[in-house]
Parts: sequence; structure tokens; C-alpha cells
Amino acid sequence: MEASKTMAKQFASQGDLEPKAITFVALADGVYAYTAEGDPNSGVIVGDDSVMVVDAQATPTMAQALIERVREVTDKPIRHLVLTHYHAVRVLGASAYSAEHIIASRGTYELIAERGQQDYDSELGRFPRLFQDADSIPGLTWPSLVFDGGLSVWLGKRRVEIMHLGRGHTKGDTLVWLPAEKVLFSGDLVEYGATPYTGDAYLRDWPHTLARLRELGAEQLVPGRGAALTSRSGCEQAIAGTQAFLTDLFEGVRKARQSGKTLKAVYDEVYCALQPKYGHWVIFDHCLPFNVSRAYDESGEHPEPQIWTAERDRAMWQALESG
Repeated sequence: MEASKTMAKQFASQGDLEPKAITFVALADGVYAYTAEGDPNSGVIVGDDSVMVVDAQATPTMAQALIERVREVTDKPIRHLVLTHYHAVRVLGASAYSAEHIIASRGTYELIAERGQQDYDSELGRFPRLFQDADSIPGLTWPSLVFDGGLSVWLGKRRVEIMHLGRGHTKGDTLVWLPAEKVLFSGDLVEYGATPYTGDAYLRDWPHTLARLRELGAEQLVPGRGAALTSRSGCEQAIAGTQAFLTDLFEGVRKARQSGKTLKAVYDEVYCALQPKYGHWVIFDHCLPFNVSRAYDESGEHPEPQIWTAERDRAMWQALESG
């Protein structure tokens, strides 16, 4: 029997083909959230003489839809593009912007060098809807400006802080913070109503990074997925919800593994424990096999995330989701 016929669930997000409604919301004067019902978010910051975009979208064709929204509010050139982390669905649309500066953390640069092509091949198979016109992608996205702890960018009088506070969703997670407006673009360090993906994560570190993020005191927050949060309490709800999920996931996997259970047995147990609380979140069924696999690795002999390839994706999915 073919592998696809033995799977209890359709692989990853291959069954999610319905288009999502895009929202372009003003959070402050010249600051916008670009969201789409749980698809990867982007941000737009308009300065005195130029524009910064936060996260590029998956393909140049998809980036054009964001550029059209930018052109509804300003004709200033897009000079800065920030990559909050490296995953193909976030970065491979970069060429559409013709930005002078593509900014990324050193950890993100290292991930591109180490596993950029494998990640592209993997995510293309997982998210067919999110790679509209994949042939428009000219190749991997490489940053032109790489930083370590952080840097300040002035868009005229508007100050933008770009910072790496620690490992979490990946080893290179980057925040974009507007201190005057108290608006934070978190990338996938924070999700809202969407399941955190932890396949490339550092689950022991992530809660500590969230604690540092919380100290910024954001009053508005654009998560990696989900609607923008426009109140201090909403920001805290998103941060706390992300942290609760991570704790429940890792502790559940760690304890089950310590009892001597196999990866498949751990997955079945943790899925049943998490589904009642988090199963309504976007991409829950997509993420859980990857998430449990990474938590199982990190609680054992693999402190560093293993590289996901299209072949490893399928083998893992069949092992955990087969009937």
C-alpha cells in the first residue's frame, strides 16, 4: 500500500488549500500589521523617507500582495527588510522588495548556511498553499547585514530596535521593537490562536527568552501567526498562551520519555493530553508530530535540532500518524 494511504491524517498542511482573508491594520501612525487568519504575518513600518518590512512572505509573488498594501499608504521606497528568523515561508519572497538592507541575526545567517535548501524543500512540501508561484523564487535569501545582540535603525526620526534576546523558536529569533510606540513584532517567538511550531526549537530556552520579551512592556504585539494584539492584556494573553503550550508540550514529552516509552507511544499520549486544550489552534495537527519529535530529541541525546528534509518529514509523519 502506498505511504499516503496508510496515513491517518493528510500530511502536514497539504489539505489546507482554502485562501485566507488578508487584514492590513494600522497599529500606530505609519505602523501596520499584515495578517491572514493564522498564516505567517508580516509588519510594515513607515519612516520619514523610507519603509521597513518585517518578514518577506514565502514567494516574490506573495510579497507583491504585501507591497500593494504598502502602496495604499505610502509611495516611499522599501529600503529595509528584517528577517525575524529563518524558515522558508518567512524569507523567500525577499527579492520582490529590492531592499537595500536585508537584516538578520547571526544565528539566522548560520541556519541559512547550514540548512537553507533542506528547509526550503521541506516547507514547500508541507505548505503548498503558502508557496504561490514557487517558480518566482530566485534562490535562498541571504542577509546583507548580520548582527549579534542587536542594532538600532533610524527611519528618519523613527527609532527601530532590532534585537536577539535568546534562542526559542530557532537559534536566531529576532524582535523588532518600536520603543516610542511600544509596538512589538515578535516573529514566531509568540503566537496567538495558532500552534507554536517547535521542530527547530530550543524548548528549554524558549520560556526564558519569552520572559525577557515580556520585560519590554509591549502595548501592541504582532505575533508570528494570529491576529495583532492591541492592548497590554492582549499581549500578555498571547505570551502566556505560548509559554503554557511550550511547558505542557516539553514536560509531557520529557516525563513520558523518562518512563521508557517509544516516540510513537509518547506522541499518542501527548497528543491526547494537548488536543482538548489546544486542538482548536491553527495548524495544531500539522505541528504536533514535528513538535513531539523535537521535544523527544531535546529531552534525550539531541540538544541541537536535527535538520528536517522532505524525506525525514515523510518518514516521521508515517511513523507517528500511520494507522
